[in-house]
Amino acid sequence: MSQKRSIFEEVETRDKAVPQTGVIDRAKRGARGPVRLWLVLIFALVVAMILVGGLTRLTDSGLSITEWKPVTGALPPITQADWQAEFELYQKIPQYELQNMDMTLSEFKAIYWWEWGHRQLGRVIGLVWALGFIGFLLARKIPPGWSPRLLLLGALGGLQGFVGWWMVTSGLEGSMLSVASYRLAIHLGLAFVILGFLTWYILMLSREERDLIQARRSRERKLFGMGTGLMHLAFVQILLGALVAGIDAGRNYIDWPLMAGGFFPPDPFQIEPLWRNFFEDAGLVQFMHRMAGYLLVVCAIVVWLRARRSPNGTTRFAFNAMIAMILLQMVLGIVTVMYSAPLHFAILHQLGAILAWVLILRARFAAQYPHAQSVRG
Repeated sequence: MSQKRSIFEEVETRDKAVPQTGVIDRAKRGARGPVRLWLVLIFALVVAMILVGGLTRLTDSGLSITEWKPVTGALPPITQADWQAEFELYQKIPQYELQNMDMTLSEFKAIYWWEWGHRQLGRVIGLVWALGFIGFLLARKIPPGWSPRLLLLGALGGLQGFVGWWMVTSGLEGSMLSVASYRLAIHLGLAFVILGFLTWYILMLSREERDLIQARRSRERKLFGMGTGLMHLAFVQILLGALVAGIDAGRNYIDWPLMAGGFFPPDPFQIEPLWRNFFEDAGLVQFMHRMAGYLLVVCAIVVWLRARRSPNGTTRFAFNAMIAMILLQMVLGIVTVMYSAPLHFAILHQLGAILAWVLILRARFAAQYPHAQSVRG
């Protein structure tokens, strides 16, 4: 028989379920900061790789190593016999037979070191990626959902190695004095794709997942779409720049704004079949690069004017930096052409392309994930 309870007696009640909050905060977040620093290191190495690759092309050094040895090739020639053996391999390719017959061993060493350094940087990047990925994976510090993204970077890096050798083989036979320009464009284009992914991932890891989810709700769709279009146009311009570099087209028509006194270069479409002119005719290739550059500047100004109406100050600043770099890059391009693409101007122009590419991506990211700000802005 149950006992009577006093009205003053505390009655034990079952704990009711309490709504859970902050699920994203408590979820396993991984080591976002260290992973970001690791990607920043790879980003810096890729930028150096692109610049060294540009110098390798400008110094005609890309064909100095005629074999692909991913592991043993990390060691350069040491003895005089080793150097002589490498030089003899180079003497068998068209570039030496048709252009550098009077080259000495010491001159060969100069171009050899550029290409060796370029390949060595590729090995370092692969090693840094592999050690970092395996280390974070074993320590279970990779943020949730990020393993496929980081694996993609490694896969693209491996593909870049194969594309690089595919590019080099185009200059080892026939009557080629350098690598095929379209293969060079693919090689450089893939480098910028890798750089683009690195930029985006670094920006994402610079903020917490909960911040990105909240920011995405207030994204500026139209501005993000315009930024995406500008990104694609910039990528096409980068590919055209690679075609210009591949055939030294920047050194043939050095007047501006005209080309050899006219708007259109003289005697285009002289190469058979017709499609080869768009890759191999110096005048036509430089003309396409110029026109794409003008179009890029116009489109960038339109996007910038739209971005000025953004209510977010950080977004406006990102697009201000973007338009400033694109205008500077146009000036660098004009100066490079008018001085017949000397080494220092040409490499500055390539660095400008890297900065413009990164700033376009940064502005696009700001439109997709605007920073929170006060009502006053």
